[in-house]
Formats: sequence, C-alpha cells, structure tokens
Amino acid sequence: MDDGYGRDGRQDFIRGAKDIAKVVKKQAGKKVGRSVDKMADEYTKRSYKRFEEEDDDDDYPVQQNQDGDGYYRNDSRANDDEGGHSDSTEGHDEDDEIYEGEYQGIPRADSGKTGPVDGMAPQAQIRDLAQFEAERRKDQEELAQQYETILQECGHGKFQWTLYFVLGLALMADGVEIFVVGFVLPSAEKDMCLSEESKGMLGLIVYLGMMVGAFLWGGLADRIGRRQTLLISLSINSVFAFFSSFVQGYSSFLLCRLLSGVGIGGSIPIVFSYYSEFLAQEKRGEHLSWLCMFWMIGGIYASAMAWAIIPHYGWSFQMGSAYQFHSWRVFVLVCAFPSVAAISALTTMPESPRFFLENGKHDEAWMILKQVHDTNMRAKGYPERVFSVTTIKTVKQMDELVDMGEGTAWHQRWRMKLADLFNQVWSNFLAIFSPEYRRTTLMMMAVWFSMSFSYYGLTVWFPDMIKYLQKQEYSSRTKVFIKEKVEHVTFNFTLENQVHRNGEYFNNKFMNLKMKSMVFEDSLFEECYFEDITSSNTFFKNCTFIATLFYNTDLFKYRLINSKLVNSTFLHNKEGCMLSDFSDENSAYMIYFVSFLGTLAVLPGNIVSALLMDKIGRLRMLAGSSVISCVSCFFLSFGNSESAMIALLCLFGGISIASWNALDVLTVELYPSDKRCTAFGFLNALCKLAAVLGISIFTSFVGITKAVPILFASGALAAGSFLAFKLPETRGQVLQ
Repeated sequence: MDDGYGRDGRQDFIRGAKDIAKVVKKQAGKKVGRSVDKMADEYTKRSYKRFEEEDDDDDYPVQQNQDGDGYYRNDSRANDDEGGHSDSTEGHDEDDEIYEGEYQGIPRADSGKTGPVDGMAPQAQIRDLAQFEAERRKDQEELAQQYETILQECGHGKFQWTLYFVLGLALMADGVEIFVVGFVLPSAEKDMCLSEESKGMLGLIVYLGMMVGAFLWGGLADRIGRRQTLLISLSINSVFAFFSSFVQGYSSFLLCRLLSGVGIGGSIPIVFSYYSEFLAQEKRGEHLSWLCMFWMIGGIYASAMAWAIIPHYGWSFQMGSAYQFHSWRVFVLVCAFPSVAAISALTTMPESPRFFLENGKHDEAWMILKQVHDTNMRAKGYPERVFSVTTIKTVKQMDELVDMGEGTAWHQRWRMKLADLFNQVWSNFLAIFSPEYRRTTLMMMAVWFSMSFSYYGLTVWFPDMIKYLQKQEYSSRTKVFIKEKVEHVTFNFTLENQVHRNGEYFNNKFMNLKMKSMVFEDSLFEECYFEDITSSNTFFKNCTFIATLFYNTDLFKYRLINSKLVNSTFLHNKEGCMLSDFSDENSAYMIYFVSFLGTLAVLPGNIVSALLMDKIGRLRMLAGSSVISCVSCFFLSFGNSESAMIALLCLFGGISIASWNALDVLTVELYPSDKRCTAFGFLNALCKLAAVLGISIFTSFVGITKAVPILFASGALAAGSFLAFKLPETRGQVLQ
C-alpha cells in the first residue's frame, strides 16, 4: 500500500464500505425491501464521499463508482452514527422510496481539459494524441450509456411535447419554403416580365440556397450549439423572406429568395438532431417520425394560403407605375409567419444538454436535464420527485484556445476566431469520411441522392404534366377565324383563345379590353384605336398597323412580331408586365388544389411509419417503402388525364414519405453527437443538389415522353432500396 491514503488505501476503504453495506442488507433481509437496499447504497456513497473530503490533498484522480452509479448523488455531511438522513433528502413516498437531494455542485473527476503538450517530441505527440483520442472515445461511449439512463429517469412528457411543437414550426417553415416560388411564379412572371430561363432559375434558386445552408448550418451546429445555430438560420430566413415580398426587380427578388433558402437550409439537419437528444431510445423512432408531419403541414399551409390569397387581385395596390404590390406578394409575406413563430418559441427552449456534455459543460447540461425532469414530473402529478443525478460523464476536450496577444486589434481577433471556427467545422466534416465512418457516409450519400433525385423530380414533374395536359385541352378549344373583314366596330369585351389569320380591320376601336391567348397573323389594322388594353399571351405576327393609336396599353413592341408600323403612335404605355385580372384562375386553383391533395396524402404514410418505426426497424421501413414507391412509378404510364395524374401523385407521396421518415431517423442514429449535425447537413445538402438535377432532367421531358422520367425514377428508387439493406440497423441502440 501507499503511504497515508494512497490509491490502494482508497480502494481498500471502498471495498470495506461495500462489505458493511452488504452486511446491513443481509441482516435486514426482505423485511423493509427497497428502502434498506437504497440506504445501504447511500451508506457506501456517503462513506466514500467523506473519505474524499478527508483526503483533499491526495494527488490521485477520483475513481468513478464501478457499479455504474458514479453519476448519481453522493450525499455528504450526514451523521452516520445517529443514522440520520442527509439534509437534502426530501423524504419518502407511499412505498417508502427515498428521493435524492438537490444538486450541490459535486466536482467531476473528468471535467478538466487535457490535450497534447507542446514541446514534446513528434513521436511522443502522436502517441499522446492517440491516447487522447482513445480516452475521448471511451468517454463518449460511457456518456452514451449514462445519458440514456438519465433520459429514462427524466421520462417523456410535457417538455418533449412542448419542444415537439416548437421545432415543428421550424420544420413547417422548411416545407413552406419549398412551395413558395412554385406558387408565385405564374403571377410573378407577369409582374417582372420573366423569360422562360428566368422562371427556371427562380424555381431552382431556393434549392441551391438550401443546399448551401444545410452544409453551413449543420457544421456550425456541432460547434456553437443546436439552438443558437437554429435561431440564426431562422432569423436569416425571416428577414430575407420579408424583404422578398417588397423588392420590385427580378435580380433583387432572386437574391432575397436565395438568402432565404440559405437560412431555412439549417432547419432539417438541426431540428432532427436537436429533438433526438431529448428522446429516450424507445421513443426516438416514433416521435421523430411524428415530427416529420410538420413538413406536410407546411405544404398544406402554403397551398391553402396560395389558394386563399393569390387569386384575389383586388388586394393589390400600386404607387404610380414604379412600385406595385400585388396579392402574390402578400402570400410571400404570409409564408414567413411560421419561421417568425419558430424564432419566438425557440427563445424559450434550452440548448441540447448532450451538446453541452460533448463540450465539457457539465453544470449547464445538468440544469437543463433537471428542468426536463421537473417539468415532466410536475405534469404527471409527481412534483415531489427530485432529480437524483448529480455527476454526469463529460468528454475530454482538446485545448483549442488561440493566443491573440494583448495588442491585437478587435478585427484581427474576430478574423482569428472565425478562422479557428472554420478550421474546426472543416475538420469535423473531414471526420465523417474517416475510416470509421467512410463506408456509412458513402452508403448514406447514395441513398439520399437516389431518394431525392426521384422524389423531387417526380413531384415537380407531376404539376408540370398537369399543366401540359390543361394546355393541350385548352388548345383543343381554340377558335380560328380566317380572312374576316371588320369595319367601324367597338370591341369592349374579353377576347380569349382565338386565332385570326389574314384579317382586315378598318376604323375599329378596342377599348377597356382584356385579351387572353389571342394571336393575329398576317392581318391589317388601319385607323384603329387601342385604349386600356390588358393582355396575356397575346401576339401580333406579320401584321401591318397604319395610322393606329395605342393609348394606355400593355401591347409593347415585343408583342408585335415582324410587324410594320406606319404613322402609328404609342402613348402612355403601361410599364412593366401587368398582372392580369383574368390570368389562369381556373388553372391556378387546380395547381393549388393538386399541391394541397399531394401533401395531405402524406398523412396516412406518416401515421403508419410513426407507429411501425420502432417495431419493424429503420432499414425495413426504408427499403420496403422504396420498393413499393418504385413499383408505383410504373403506374404513371397510365396517367393520361388530370384526375389520373392527381391520384398517382397522392399514391406516390403517401408511400414515399415512410422512406423519408426512416432515412431521417437513420441519419440521426448513425453518427455520434459531435458529428451528427455536420453529417446530416452534408447529406441534406447533397439531397438538394440531387433535387436540382432531378427537376432539371425530369421537366425537360414534359410534353415529349413519360417513359424516360419514369425509368429514371424507378431506377433510382430501386438502387436506393438495394443500398438501404447494406446499412446497419440502429433500432434499440443508444444515441451515440
């Protein structure tokens, strides 16, 4: 033995205390049951703690209780001779159960930071770094087991449900963002005079922004915290979504939607990681699946608001011809509400305690876990129960302090801090491709890409196909007039879906007129008068205008294709692309209705996946849903009408949602806490890249063939379902 109270002396004392506790248990027998059992354990802990207080000068580190109870309270200052309880012990319940005392700030044995020592030889540094990594890994494994036990004690109740609705608002904001641009395009293209190329770029810009945001915010969430990063990302989304409803130019609107997408890109990777760290193992799969329902709610909210707001053009106002605020801008503003609500609610919620423990912040984590425990116990009617955990395992931290010097300017300090933060985020990203995680990451990349390529490609292709079918049906009702001669007639009613060829119009007046899908070819207009004309998809091809006056019309010269103007005049032209009062109302309602049904059809799949996620496992759910989705793709070839396409859209959406839910849960559980958001963010960024490719490829075949999109989608889903079986099953495992 060592002199005094050395390491061996302490171990002998602990063994002696345990032997005394066993004697107490044996003598008590079954007469008083659990109470004596707990009292014996308490005796061991109190004796051990008192021994520690008597040996404050001992140089040896404190050894954790090897029975797995080392992170529970060690009550001190108790009068063992008189058999009294600790001052902080609160009493007994009906079963004579002893509740532990409040937290007294007991120091942790592993709370200090360690790291390689400067000035050591290179081989010694490598050896020391390897030892540090091994110790850190061991700490993480012990923390995972302890944290799961603590969550079991905290229970599942009011706190988790409150956080569920708060994070649900953030996820709802992500779902809304996907639909905003698609709903406003038919109106915004007239307001901003958008070409086909501009419309395509506007449709894809939100995905590009979300791709950047997912990678950026996911990496930062592992370094500065889940809650703080989510607040920043949602704030950026809210600010630029607000600005986008007021800016007038196409470039400004494009930039605002891009930055809004960058902000909301952090929602999915952070929300799932954040919520999972408050869920015990048996609740995780089910409740993460329930959380997915808010993405569907976001789609329903966007569809309903578009349906209720955009067609009401009377809500518009304008300030001269320079500033116009039409109803679609009101819709964009309303779509920012979920993000603003999420920010307000999130300010009342705490940071993830698991993040604090991974970063060595023991006391902060303990306070949050106590809050979770007390909130749930009060809601369940047990306010007297006290949080018994006092000492929690924390992970050893590498010393990452940057010496900035006393004379360093503030901007240089910020630059050094940002550079250090970037290096930390980048090294964390590279870690998910380390040999330990490389195979998992590559497999997950393939599954995420195949799922996103097929899902987003098909869901955007469906509405485009419906619009194409509507256009074909509309064109079939076009009226054609050839070589008509009209003189001294006043037109003051709507002209729609007509083609006039080789006509002659003399001294006619077109006043307070609305023209929709009108085409005049090889026609003559002589001494005609056009006043207060609003047009949509109207063109004059190879026409001749003689002594004709255009007053307050939107018949710009680009609508006059290869036409001749002889002594003709344009006065007070309507500037910009005017929003027509009659522009495709029925078509717009149909698109909103289709999107509404498509998102609503996800509800049954969401419910089924939530109920079965923890019963059949993540892999079976993912692979099985992918296979069924692959089979359902072949039915698309039979969709030759609007109703058939809508039914197939609902079928595909309802089946594929189970795959997405399983993929989200699997991603959360495959990576450790210090890399979870980084990995999720990277995979979600890859998802958005696949979405851009899928949308670009699939929509290019609209009106040409259905075989190629169906073949691409089926092949991607088949590959994804095959690769899913190669992934490890995470059901029943503690959160790494």
